[in-house]
Amino acid sequence: MAHLVVGVSEAAPPGVGATPGRDPAAGVDYPGTWQEFQRWFPDEVACAAYLARLRWPEGFVCPACGGDRAWRTGDGLWLCKGCRRRTSVTAGTIFHRSRLPLTSWFAAAWFVCSQKNGVSALGLQRVLGFGSYQTAWAWMHKLRRAMVRPDRDKLSGLVEVDETYVGASEKGLDGRRVDSKAIVVIAVEVLEPKGFGRIRMSRVPEATQDHLVRFVHRAAAPGSRVRTDGWNVYQRLGKEGFVHEPVNVKGSAHGALPGVHRVASLLKRWLMGTLHHGISRDHLDYYLDEFTFRFNRRAAGQRGMLFFRLLQQAVATDPHPYRELVGGTYDPEIDPYL
Repeated sequence: MAHLVVGVSEAAPPGVGATPGRDPAAGVDYPGTWQEFQRWFPDEVACAAYLARLRWPEGFVCPACGGDRAWRTGDGLWLCKGCRRRTSVTAGTIFHRSRLPLTSWFAAAWFVCSQKNGVSALGLQRVLGFGSYQTAWAWMHKLRRAMVRPDRDKLSGLVEVDETYVGASEKGLDGRRVDSKAIVVIAVEVLEPKGFGRIRMSRVPEATQDHLVRFVHRAAAPGSRVRTDGWNVYQRLGKEGFVHEPVNVKGSAHGALPGVHRVASLLKRWLMGTLHHGISRDHLDYYLDEFTFRFNRRAAGQRGMLFFRLLQQAVATDPHPYRELVGGTYDPEIDPYL
């Protein structure tokens, strides 16, 4: 029997989304331990209810007409009272049309977030018992696409910017020229009197003025102090709304720009230790997103907080079917979602 719902409070753990503006808390907004996780999410109903609270924290909103009153049908869908559209809590999210249960998705998200240095697709396949490596690989990439919000706040204050190079060593090339390596630009908030805040990073096809300045515009808020080396490609920053602080790094690069060099070292160590450099240049940006997600939440006392944030962003992230993930096209008639 269908029943009218205005909010999404039923069957969800208490507190999720109940007080806008309050910091999420373990045991209230997310499970703090694996044992608690198992109690919170024993079945599909509990998982769907949790996603509903994350997707509509202030009550159901119809994606078609914006209405806030709906009938909850016996098959778990929401039937909008205004336009009669039937909506699933997973529609239009990374879970859209998944052939595997939400309980498996939740377990994957918990496992990915609970491991301090992350996991590989092979590790996820082994833990969840997937028969296909392709499924584990696709799930990891779907989760990575949910790790960075497109509307996230930009870095501010003092921001260090520099490039690093990811990949095997190349002989016969000097300066900033590369062949098979990938160029990654890194921006780091420098806290005063000491310490580092958030980071941003992105792969660029070439270390040219246009690419590097465009990255700074995406990463840093206007008016920020942007500290770089003395390379002339960054000189344009002073004319484009930033306070540019070029420094002489000759002979003391790590001392002059300690933030970006520390992050670059951690990034390379992570790529080698967790993924064993088993990535392609085409997918590098999404591994950078995962590293950024983990680094920016390094001070979280509870790994469950990362789980909460990941699912919160997952319900606001497009589905990304498998063929799109590998760089092809998607035909729903021949390529169902994983």
